[in-house]
Amino acid sequence: MKFSKMHGLGNDFIIINNIIEKIRFTKQLIINLSNRYLGIGFDQLLSIELPYNKNYDFHYRIFNSNGNEVTQCGNGVRCFAYYLKKKKMINKNKIKIKTNNKKMLLEIINKNNIKVNMGKPNFNKNFIPFIKCFAKNYYIKLKKIKIKFDTLSLGNPHCIIQVNNLKKINVNFLGYIISKHISFPQGVNVSFMEIKKTNYIKLRVYERDVGETKSCGSAACAAVAIGIKKKILSNKKVKVNLPGGNLYIKYKGLKNNLYMIGPASYVYDGKINIKKFI
Repeated sequence: MKFSKMHGLGNDFIIINNIIEKIRFTKQLIINLSNRYLGIGFDQLLSIELPYNKNYDFHYRIFNSNGNEVTQCGNGVRCFAYYLKKKKMINKNKIKIKTNNKKMLLEIINKNNIKVNMGKPNFNKNFIPFIKCFAKNYYIKLKKIKIKFDTLSLGNPHCIIQVNNLKKINVNFLGYIISKHISFPQGVNVSFMEIKKTNYIKLRVYERDVGETKSCGSAACAAVAIGIKKKILSNKKVKVNLPGGNLYIKYKGLKNNLYMIGPASYVYDGKINIKKFI
């Protein structure tokens, strides 16, 4: 199997041109390939497929390192776009793609500035899905601690928790507990947001089934969407600082599409005998 290793601000992927490779990705195969000591190592595997609808250029599938298929990855989709351009699979700068539940428009300005129309955030708790609601605010009780949060979907579920100091947060511990909470029947990506200015936030993210990552594009979008909805962020261009670097999010509020701008980095091409990993 031929593959390319790429990353978006440290959130790393292997990209497979499955139009050519025609591989059936089982859960165990992905788990074995993602092992950072015995396999290739990655946060997600991205598969390029022919579109199911002639109005789109490609179909986009995303698998977490534990083998579960998910429907959205903001950092991955920028790498997806850059891969298509680098490998000359497309000769235009605006690309229409579709995941299992999401339509997306990508624009390649250059490899450091790839713009993604992430669509409209969905705050409907049934769509997220989220099955518990207390009073006017959402919260989860962990022993004697009450953790307030906001939640929404961008094709994948997000839980946003505002904090005063990110350095004091045990992201992996809290993130794991909340991501597995009964209130989120499909799990949830958990983000801890520290607001520095009305157009600048810091963010750390626990991705469901993965753990804390250097960056998560859809989580950055979700955090900004919540901040603007609550009127604690401006509705112009918000800088999101993650451990792996910066993303820029544009969102004018409810009923508007949200845009993410950020880089994609190519690392190397490789090939591997997958028979050893089945």
